[in-house]
Formats: sequence, structure tokens, C-alpha cells
Amino acid sequence: MKPTTLITGGAGFIGSHLCERLVAAGEEILCVDNFYTGTKDSIRHLLHLPNFELVRHDVWLPLYVEVDRIFNLACPASPVHYQNNPVSTTKTSVLGAINMLGLAKRQRARILQASTSEVYGDPLEHPQTESYWGHVNPIGPRACYDEGKRCAETLFFDYHRQNGVDIRVVRIFNTYGPRMHPRDGRVVSNFIVQALSGEPITLYGDGNQTRSFCYVDDMVTGLLAMMNQDTEIGPLNLGNPSEFTIRQLAEMILRLTGSKSELVFRPLPQDDPVQRQPDISKAKQVLGWEPTVALEDGLKETIAYFKKLLAS
Repeated sequence: MKPTTLITGGAGFIGSHLCERLVAAGEEILCVDNFYTGTKDSIRHLLHLPNFELVRHDVWLPLYVEVDRIFNLACPASPVHYQNNPVSTTKTSVLGAINMLGLAKRQRARILQASTSEVYGDPLEHPQTESYWGHVNPIGPRACYDEGKRCAETLFFDYHRQNGVDIRVVRIFNTYGPRMHPRDGRVVSNFIVQALSGEPITLYGDGNQTRSFCYVDDMVTGLLAMMNQDTEIGPLNLGNPSEFTIRQLAEMILRLTGSKSELVFRPLPQDDPVQRQPDISKAKQVLGWEPTVALEDGLKETIAYFKKLLAS
């Protein structure tokens, strides 16, 4: 029998691209999603294939299947979605980790946790290295996601130490590309949709806060490289170290779309990080991985996707 790979959150933005890559490579894929933020449209083109199976399921409920490896990507990842139901967000991160780790333990499967740069909070270290413990508000409006993911990392390392579970932990920095949700509140999708619709482009704060944007194809390559190697369990940063201000991003999107939208400024949301840039020295050394897609090239692909989406 061929090995089977389980991808939780497989109908989500990154998950659907990961499913697509592995299905194309001939692997047997079990995609699990509750469709809270994921959509069947993202994986509809895979449904007829014999090596792809879809199961609707919440990861905070136990799952009994036979698998050889697990990518645990299930969790709303944008503030709009994870703050809409913060209790569910925490349950997905924490109970989801417990259930997937239990499955990995029973099946003797390798499991990769898609953690996040949000474990660093509003960082006092710049750029962020994996040894930095973070600066997180445990009771703020973003804590359901930040602390949920931090607790999930704790569980992964405790299952590894206590039960010998074969884990991999990556910390994903801002990722963008086709299949982003048009109303997920993330800066790339917000700006593109506003620019294409001729609406004002909304910047929070003075627009000088920074982010580092990684194209989704590069991220999937990094996830696979981490899963497929045998020496490093993590945590390991995956992201693009090229840093841009939010205003630079807005101006680039205006230029690429030819939009006449104006820039408008709103107050910075509570606990929104001022700086975000990964140190990826470890990924370069251990995986031989670094992003190859420039921001402008990735934005062109993403804009083309949103043009088609808005037209339909």
C-alpha cells in the first residue's frame, strides 16, 4: 500500500497548494477540513482524482484514520477569522494539536505543525530568530491565535520528549498568493481587492510598520523540505527575509493594478506588531531552502487571481 499523507486544513489557502503539489507527485492524500475558512472551490479540481480523498471534520474532535505522515495546518490564520470566534480558534490550535499528536503516536507517523510568526508577538528582537521567546499579550484580542499556537508548540515538544513522537515544527511568516480569501483581512488581499474595486486602500497606523511576504509556492517547498529531512525537528522559521513597509506594499499594488485608489489611514489595532522579519539562517543551513519568488512577481500572479475571482 502507498503511504498516506493527512493534511488538516487542506482546503485552506496554504493547505490547498500543498494538496495540489503532493497529488501531482502521485502521493495518496487525505484532506481534512471543516470549511470554516477553507473552501471546496480550492480543491475542487482534485476531487475526481483517485489519490485524493476529502473528509469534512473538526480537528478538535478525535479522528481515527490510518496515515503515515501528518501536516497539521488547521486553524484560521487571519485576524478577521480567528477573532470572530476566539474560543473555537483556541480549541482548534490546542485540542487539534492533542488529537493530531495522539493520532501520530498511535500510527507512529511523522507530524509537522504549521506554527506561526505570531508566537513572537510584537517582537523586541529584530529580525526574529528561533531562539527568541516572544513578546505576546496573553489576554489581548489576538491571544486566541498567538497563545493557541504557542501552546500547540509546547504540546508538540512534550509529546516528542514524553512519547517519542516524530515531530517537525515550522513558524510560518506572512504568506500570500492565489486562493487567499478575498475578505480575510490580511494586508495583501485587502489592498488588492480595494485597488481592483477602486475603493480607498486602508492603512493602519502610519504605514511604516514592516512585514516580510513569502509567495505560497516557496512556502510549500519549505514545508516539504522540513517534512522530508531527518535531522531537524524545529522550531524553524519559514518566510521571506525581504522586509517592506505596509505603505511600500500599497504603492506597489497601486502601480501593478493601475488603480487610482487613494490611501487612507486608520488607527493601529491593539497588539498589531510593528516589525516582522524572519531570520532564515537555520532554514538555509538545514534545508538548503530560501524563497525564490520576488514580491512583485508574486503580486502579479495574486492580482491575476483576484481579477478573475472578482469578475466571476
